[in-house]
This record gives sequence, structure tokens and C-alpha cells, in this order.
Amino acid sequence: MAGEIFYEPGKTPHGLPRDPYKSCVVPRPIGWISSRSRHGVHNLAPYSQFNNLTFDPPYIMFSANQDMNRERKDSVNNIEDTGEFCWNVATWDLREAVNASAEWLGPEVDEFERVGVEKEMGQLVNVPMVKRSPIKFECKYYTTLRLPGNPPMGTVDVVVGRVIGVHINKEVLTDGKIDLAKVQPIARCGYHEYTVVRGESVFEMIIPGDPKQLVGLEGNAERAKGLLNGDPSGPTDSALPQKG
Repeated sequence: MAGEIFYEPGKTPHGLPRDPYKSCVVPRPIGWISSRSRHGVHNLAPYSQFNNLTFDPPYIMFSANQDMNRERKDSVNNIEDTGEFCWNVATWDLREAVNASAEWLGPEVDEFERVGVEKEMGQLVNVPMVKRSPIKFECKYYTTLRLPGNPPMGTVDVVVGRVIGVHINKEVLTDGKIDLAKVQPIARCGYHEYTVVRGESVFEMIIPGDPKQLVGLEGNAERAKGLLNGDPSGPTDSALPQKG
């Protein structure tokens, strides 16, 4: 097929058998969000529109469409009611549980029990986490941005939370760094497709220029504070270019 497909979403047809939009921005990390209702019911659900927003202090976000009856997701209701939630990294080994927890169920259903994953309570928030997930964030609710949506999907709730606690299993570390070959996180593509990050797919590139500017890209809050206080040494991470 030669040439280009151009369409205006919601105005002109794309002419393809399936909507291509979600396959354009890929891969997307999965927001496997756990929460607790005001009645104490535990909830677990994955969201494919998820990411971190900044690192000092760290914030994350996920967005959730309403259903055809304009009902909000249980995760959104729970987080706004209780002011806290957790994120659990979705891995290859946990992929079946991630998929099963996406089923739309009533607010009285405990998805941890439904999909058969063991709970581990947070240390700073009264919310369970997925015990087998090797990386987990404990979060305090910050705000919700509501975006307009076209029927029948209803509006979209973009939930932002501040990360106040980070859990990293030492088994996924190599030389003090998170080793994605050990984590094997899965990510969302378009349609019903996913991908997984393994060691052979990871590569490194260092942006040229002043190494001190890389502190934000590395996400190193401590070095950022050092630069602010006039530390002339700047970043010294082994990942930066070394003279030899």
C-alpha cells in the first residue's frame, strides 16, 4: 500500500478495518493500580494510559474512561474517597493475572481474590499491593483532571498521585541498577497486543552536551539537589561518558 493515510479523529474515516490510534503511541507501560473502597473492599485493575510525570517529587498518572452508562471506574472512586493507592509493575510472569483483573466487575468484588494474587499491605498507605510484583509504589492522591469524551465512552478521568514509598525487590537488581531483563515488564500496544521488555531489547544512549544537564534525564533527585547547592562535581554515575 503506497502513500499515506490521513484522517481527522471523530470527523473523517480512516478506512482501516480497526481503529489504529492506540497502535501509534507504543509501547505504553501498564498502570496496574490497587486501591481500597470506603467500605474496605480491595480493587485491582490495569490501565494502559499510565506513566510517571516527574521525579522530584515523583508523581504518576493514569487515565480511566467511563463506561457507556457514564459510570466511573472503581479505581477512580476509591482513590478519590480514600486519598491513596498503589501501583504494581506488570510483569511477564503475572501477565495472566493482569489481563484477568481488567474484567469490569461490580465494586463489591475483590479482584485480588478473583484473579488469585497474594496481597501485601503498604507500609505508608492502607492499600494492598501485589506481593509478587517486584516493583511497587505507594501513592497519595493529588488531583483528577476530567477530559470530555464522545459518547458512548463518556468522560475520561486522569488521576494524578504523588509517590511516597517505593518497593524494589533486590532480586531484580544487577550491580545496584534495576535490571529489566530480570523484571520483564509487559507493555500495552494497540488492539489486543502486548510486548515484553527483555535484556536483548535494552540499549543505552547518552545525550551529548553538558553532563550536569543529564541529572533530570537520569531522574536523580539527590544529584539535582547537589547542583542546586553549588556542588561543582555534578553527576558521577558510571552511566555517563568516562575518560580513559
